[in-house]
Amino acid sequence: MFGCRDESEHKVSAAGEDNKHLNNVMASKSNDSSQVKACLCPDEEPENVKPRNDGASRAEVEPVKTEDSGCGHSCSSTCGASCTAAVRRRRVEGRERPREEAGACCPLQDLKRLPQCRPPLGELRFGRAHTVLVDVRLVPQRFVAQDGRDVWSSNVVKMPCSPSSSMVKSGWTGSGPVERWKVISKHLGALSSRSEADVADVQKAIMKYNPKYEKQWLFDSLASFVKVIPKEDNYLPSLFPKMAALALKLPEHVKKAIPLLSAGRTAAVTLSQVQISCLLANAFFCTFPHRNACGAHTEYWGLPSINFTSLFGKTSQRKRQKLRAIMQYFKEVTDSPPRGLVTFERRCLSNAELPDWTSSKKKLLQLHVTSQGSIEDDGVGMLQVDFAASLVGGGVLNSGLLQEEILFLIHPELIVSRLFTERLGDNECLIITGCQKFSIYSGFGDRFEWVGPCVDSVGRDEWFRLQRQIVAMDALHFKHPSEQYDVRKVQRELNKAYCGFKKVGAGEPDVATGKWGCGAFNGEPQLKALIQLMAAAEAGRGLAFFTFRDEKTKRDVEQMYKLLVREDVTVGQLYALIQDYCRLRTHGGSGVDLLQFITLRSSRSQL
Repeated sequence: MFGCRDESEHKVSAAGEDNKHLNNVMASKSNDSSQVKACLCPDEEPENVKPRNDGASRAEVEPVKTEDSGCGHSCSSTCGASCTAAVRRRRVEGRERPREEAGACCPLQDLKRLPQCRPPLGELRFGRAHTVLVDVRLVPQRFVAQDGRDVWSSNVVKMPCSPSSSMVKSGWTGSGPVERWKVISKHLGALSSRSEADVADVQKAIMKYNPKYEKQWLFDSLASFVKVIPKEDNYLPSLFPKMAALALKLPEHVKKAIPLLSAGRTAAVTLSQVQISCLLANAFFCTFPHRNACGAHTEYWGLPSINFTSLFGKTSQRKRQKLRAIMQYFKEVTDSPPRGLVTFERRCLSNAELPDWTSSKKKLLQLHVTSQGSIEDDGVGMLQVDFAASLVGGGVLNSGLLQEEILFLIHPELIVSRLFTERLGDNECLIITGCQKFSIYSGFGDRFEWVGPCVDSVGRDEWFRLQRQIVAMDALHFKHPSEQYDVRKVQRELNKAYCGFKKVGAGEPDVATGKWGCGAFNGEPQLKALIQLMAAAEAGRGLAFFTFRDEKTKRDVEQMYKLLVREDVTVGQLYALIQDYCRLRTHGGSGVDLLQFITLRSSRSQL
């Protein structure tokens, strides 16, 4: 094996020895990549390889031709029939890869997807930990709101239509507060009765029941968005009244209290897509009470914002593109109300449910790694990872446009999770099943652009949910990259990923993910890839890893996987190896990356 020692003093000395050995090579006068390779991979043959030309100082063997054979190997197309036979053997013999194929990344089509891998769900039922807001007896023929009663308490969503929601009208000379829903109904009712309305009409209505913020809220972004749309394509004047009418149907569509998905407790909420559209229309018109103030001492400080005020404020190109995606959603749901359900499940694992990473005997399972494609398109039917913030949705209702925000924009039904999902803890995640894709986009960050509407062709399960499953799991945000080499933080990320990947029954799909916690969060892609591979192996799932056109990370992950599978490494042994690497980094080995460290250990075990 990789020489992962049991005694701590041996580990420290090994870290120091590796540090000295590697740094001596890295600091050599010429820093010649062939010298590094000779040091790290002394037994490797030079045939059929080409040198790197990017100046990276690492041992990396790159085949002359990759990925063209269709077998998933990083090999030339001459592998032919033997690779095809190997793929067939893998499908017949099960998920663990035969050792004679060591290091072979699998084709994407070999990974499990919904609906093929999903067993029958059984009857849709509500329970103490599962709130269903529709009458389950009528699904799927009709999606009628489940009867219930209004609840005004800290553990449920306080609804705009609740009689307990009150306000003092500006200029009001009466004896006391009035029901806020009556004021909302009056002004949104007037808006809905019009054939067309403009941004000024929307702003006037919203401020009538939010008078406290009259001098604080801006609508510049919404106004500028409307102005840039060509007149022949501008459907917004007729859409605003339809949205107001949808918002006013809240008492009809949602009759039962919506519980908060609170920290420390596993629970789920299932809503119809029409109920979600009604709730989001209310968010657009900023009707939710007690959700405008933020800060550590406010009532909803542990939940994300839900009213759209920040999105309407200071104008930017980002916000205009966001509004295009969101308004496309409202156009579609008002023209043709969707017929289906969506489930939001908060999963919380106890310490007893978390793996003992040091003693795990699990082996790495299938891996597909690619620099092309995307999680949301090529990972359809798989468990798709949302690189989430602890407050789900991140900056979707402000200026943020990273992976999570884009995911929420093209699947706007995800935004409703912000209404009832408290901040995620270290052992928690949020799993959403059934959301619909409404938009196509291109670009990222400042280059993000709404391209057009999407016709979602994904099938539905027995509960009439679209067979799309997304897991929101938040990585740690490192102010300095060196912080991630604290073993306790590695363990936190392992536990978080395992919480997201853990199976609840037989027949779960494999995982579609990528550079989770990298980029703005300063995670190192090699380490994050291994963490997710380990968590997936412990959970019994294969992994599709998308690098988003990052060829270097693609090659690095392929090479690490090849070495680890060739050496028949268990999750526990890999965890010990990462512990050694963390010691190396804390002892000054900043010039040594994880691939070089693994390669060195591999070469030593072959001597």
